[in-house]
Amino acid sequence: MKLSKRGEYGLRTLIKLGIAREVNREVVSASELAEVERLPLKFIEQILADLRQEGIIGTRRGKFGGYYLEKDPTQIRMGDMVRLFDGMLAPIPCASECFYQPCTCDDEQHCGLRMIMVDVRNAISNILDRYTLANVVEVTLHKLRRDNLPIPFSGERSTTGSGTDRPKGQTEAIHRKLEPDEGFLALLLNQVDQNRPKADEVQ
Repeated sequence: MKLSKRGEYGLRTLIKLGIAREVNREVVSASELAEVERLPLKFIEQILADLRQEGIIGTRRGKFGGYYLEKDPTQIRMGDMVRLFDGMLAPIPCASECFYQPCTCDDEQHCGLRMIMVDVRNAISNILDRYTLANVVEVTLHKLRRDNLPIPFSGERSTTGSGTDRPKGQTEAIHRKLEPDEGFLALLLNQVDQNRPKADEVQ
């Protein structure tokens, strides 16, 4: 599976709207989203229109209007968002559950290629459907705060620099290579462990 530009931009936009919600920013304009993500405004507007049509985001009109998450981020599965923007997760149509199309081989049920592509589909969907937008936003905010980087739409600033105040192409802490224990899965598990009461705290 490879995300299209539409899929990539769509997910990035959605995550930023999730962050805005977490920092109590009521609405965000399309131009702000385009500026923060350094993406074409027209592309952002098309993505926002699609998300609004699906009931995922809402709009507020007027001088200080903009976009906001309409749907609870805990109910927005990342796999569903990838399907919305890019269609099937499976590498080939005959291995897809949601977008199935028959292939041209004589015996689909005993096709070795289809068997392995079904395994690939399952591996991808098991990860993407396990996590919600709320999970992604939680971990994103955790990493930004850990690395002393400003939170989008919060008004916070940092000496490290981020967003529009960082020269384009500049590589900093945010671009460093991830250590083995810094993956998304591990980070979520670490957060759970840190929040779990210690043995001597349990009554």
